Amino acid sequence: MIPLISLFNHKGGVSKTTTAFNLGWAMADRGKRVLIVDADPQCNLTGTVLGFDGVNDFSDFYKNSPGANISDCLAPVFQGMGAQLTPATITKTPNPNLFLLAGNIDLSENETQISVALSTSAAIPALQNIPGSVCALLRMTAAANKLDAVIVDMSPSVGALNQCLLMGSDYFIVPTSPDYYCNQAISSLARVLPRWNIGVSLFRSPTLLYPFPVAPPKFCGIISQRYRPRSGNPAQSFQQWIDVIKQTVLTELVPVLTSNNMVVSVPVFNASKPSDSPYNLINIADFNSLIAQSQKHNTPVFALSDAQIEQVGIILKTMKESRDTFKKCFDSLANSIESIAGI
Repeated sequence: MIPLISLFNHKGGVSKTTTAFNLGWAMADRGKRVLIVDADPQCNLTGTVLGFDGVNDFSDFYKNSPGANISDCLAPVFQGMGAQLTPATITKTPNPNLFLLAGNIDLSENETQISVALSTSAAIPALQNIPGSVCALLRMTAAANKLDAVIVDMSPSVGALNQCLLMGSDYFIVPTSPDYYCNQAISSLARVLPRWNIGVSLFRSPTLLYPFPVAPPKFCGIISQRYRPRSGNPAQSFQQWIDVIKQTVLTELVPVLTSNNMVVSVPVFNASKPSDSPYNLINIADFNSLIAQSQKHNTPVFALSDAQIEQVGIILKTMKESRDTFKKCFDSLANSIESIAGI
C-alpha cells in the first residue's frame, strides 16, 4: 500500500505548505518517489513549487496541462459525467523523485457537493461515491506512477473537503506554532476528528466504487515550528508554548484519538527515532530570511545553494549554518515519517 500522509491544522500560519514541500523534497533526496498534492484551493503549494506569481501563470498552466490539477481530475464525479476517475497527470519538479499534483481554486466549489453527499447520501444513493473519490484519485495516481508516498497539503478549515481528505488518508501530521491560538486548535481537533470519523463510517462499505479505507487515519504527531531559536533551542517564551501544546496533545487529543483507533502507538512512534518525546516529531525553528530565498528560487530552504542565498561574508556564513541545520531537521523528520508509515 502506498501511504497517503496529510498535513492538517485548521489554524492558519503554521507552515503546512512549506513543510509539505520541504518534507517531500527531503524524502525524495532519500531515494523515495514522492507526490505532493495541493489540496488547498488557495494553491500556495502549486505557486511555490512552480514559481507562479500571478493569475496568468495559473491560467496558462491549466490551459497547457489539462488533467494535471486535482479539480479537473475530479470532474467526472463532481460534474455527474457518469465516467469513472482516471489517474491524474502529475508535474515534474527540479528534484527527479518529487512530483506535484497541482491545485485549483475550483476545488472550493466542490465543498458544497461533498457536504450534501456526506449528509444525504443514504437518501440519494447517486451521491455515495463523491466523498471517497478525492483520495481514490490520489491512490490510483500513486499506483499508476509507481510512487512510494503521497503528501497532501490541506487548507486551514474544518469543511467537508478536508474531512474527506483526512479521513481518506493513512496518516496525518499536525504542524503547530507556539501560541495560544494553536493550543486552542489542538483542543478543537480533539472534538472535530472523532465527529469526522463517525461521519464517514457509512462510506467505508466495499460495495461503493470509491470507499474510504476500513481503518481511520493514524496521527503521527505534531511538528513544533515557527519559533525563534536561542543557543540551538527555542527561546524560553516559545518553549513555554511548545510545552503547553505538547501537554494538550497528550492529555486531550491523544486519548480521544486512541479511543477511535486514530493514533500510532508510543512504541511505533519511539521506534521512528523522533527528535522529541511523544507525540512531538521535531522542533523546527523559524526559517527567517531563508524562506524568501526558498520562494524566489522554488527550492526548499535546506537545498539552497550558496549562490541562491545571495549574501556574502558573515551573513552568508550564518545563513549557511541555518540552511545546514534545516537539512538535518528535515532529514530526521523524513526518516521518522518513513519509519512510521513503512515507506
